[in-house]
Amino acid sequence: QTLKGHTDRVRSVAFSPNGKVVASASDDKTVQLWDAATGTALQALKGHIDSVRSVAFSPDGMVVVSASVDKTVRLWDAATGAALQTLKGHTDWVWSVAFSPDGKVVASASVDKIVRLWDAVTGAALQTFKGHTDWVQFIAFSPDGKVVASASHDKTVRLWDAATGTPLQKLKGHSDSVQSVAFSPSGKVVASASVDKTVRLWDAATGAALETLKGHTDLVQSVAFSPDGKVVASASVDKTVRLWDARGDRHHPADT
Repeated sequence: QTLKGHTDRVRSVAFSPNGKVVASASDDKTVQLWDAATGTALQALKGHIDSVRSVAFSPDGMVVVSASVDKTVRLWDAATGAALQTLKGHTDWVWSVAFSPDGKVVASASVDKIVRLWDAVTGAALQTFKGHTDWVQFIAFSPDGKVVASASHDKTVRLWDAATGTPLQKLKGHSDSVQSVAFSPSGKVVASASVDKTVRLWDAATGAALETLKGHTDLVQSVAFSPDGKVVASASVDKTVRLWDARGDRHHPADT
């Protein structure tokens, strides 16, 4: 399918948990929902007053969350397109949003150097994580929802206790901005992707560096684990996607 309707650059896409709907976030200030099977436009979520940079579905697929350059996070009814909440508190662009695995909490990461947690139903502010010294690019929850990982332009990944806001680990090793972060399905390993052209693997419990995956020839934009946790995928500006063995011989990736 080719989903046409946005009038400017598309920044982020996400599938609903059941795979039937695709959400896309755009510089045209909208989030569009599409039927994944037919490509039909279902809803245009309008309300942001500037570029929308990130979009995600709640685990039950009922709610869409979006993050914008307009400094807000918005929650939408996925079925009707109705605006549910506008989460205000960030003082600069919001780069990334994520739902907790139980769907009760939304996390947001901002150029204001702060990570915020919000009640996904009421929109109430729950936690403010302060510690990064430059903008925060990306946010992710651990599979059990107890830990939040944040990737920053300050070259670090930080791990936080989602319930208390306590800093747990500061993952230092990248020599440039960290663009993306992901937990393994077990939650025991964190992968990070950086402008320094590397992917790094870390022990989530101790913060210890496990591996540096080298091979990309330009900045690495995104990283993800396979569902079984055995493979790490990385996407780079060098025009390649690389697959790495997350457990064994990691130094000879397969390019795809």
